[in-house]
Amino acid sequence: MVRRPRKFRDAVKAPKAEAGSKAAKTETPTKALAGQVALVTGAAKRIGRSIALRLASEGADIVVNYRESKAEAEQLAQEIRKSGRRAIAVQADVSRRAEVQKLFAATEKEFGRLDILVNNAGIFEAAKFEDITDEQWDQMMNANLKSQFLCAQAAAPIMKRKGRGRIINLVSLGVWPSYTHYCVSKAGCIMLTQCLARALGPEILVNSVAPGTILFPGEPPDEEYIRRVPLHRTGTGDDIAEAVAYLASADFVTGQVLVVDGGRSLV
Repeated sequence: MVRRPRKFRDAVKAPKAEAGSKAAKTETPTKALAGQVALVTGAAKRIGRSIALRLASEGADIVVNYRESKAEAEQLAQEIRKSGRRAIAVQADVSRRAEVQKLFAATEKEFGRLDILVNNAGIFEAAKFEDITDEQWDQMMNANLKSQFLCAQAAAPIMKRKGRGRIINLVSLGVWPSYTHYCVSKAGCIMLTQCLARALGPEILVNSVAPGTILFPGEPPDEEYIRRVPLHRTGTGDDIAEAVAYLASADFVTGQVLVVDGGRSLV
């Protein structure tokens, strides 16, 4: 065996860390959203709940918006607080300007800032095209599209005061005759995303997430969907929350639609 000269062997030994030195200390990794505040509309249940929990796990404090599900919203806020993050539940119908203004005022009062807005609130109802009434059409547009516009408009000045922000809209690529008013409202959300990305940049990045079929425990499986999609499964709330968390921390993505559907849009 060829031995290296002693001088060379000593030179390549790793130096020992001195007691109290920086090298000897174990540093706790900083969470991606530490110090930030996220507002999630329609957060009390289902996808909204999954998103709120994921953003909290990434270090964000959370505003849990709800319209009617007070008990579920309060329970979620309590669960987030137990995890070590701050959280409040705030009631507001986000399709109404006055209530949106109160929601964002409460956010500023409690946290003094807003870094992330997730426009998740919305409704999904079937109706034959020939039978859609004015009231059904207006309700769908208000709940799904107008709400995102109003919340983004309220969030922008708060975010700009800090010099940065992220807005993430929940949208859909669906083209379903029995859900015409829903599909049109969500198509409008995609265009709103693109327009806001240009209007609010470079300080505020605006993107959207388009879920496929998302099921929760206790719901019957969608066998047709599972058979057709390349990944052969339906999605979960965590799948959507993961996409939202990515967009909440991405620095060079804006005006985009992140499709999370297991490949359904390919077939």
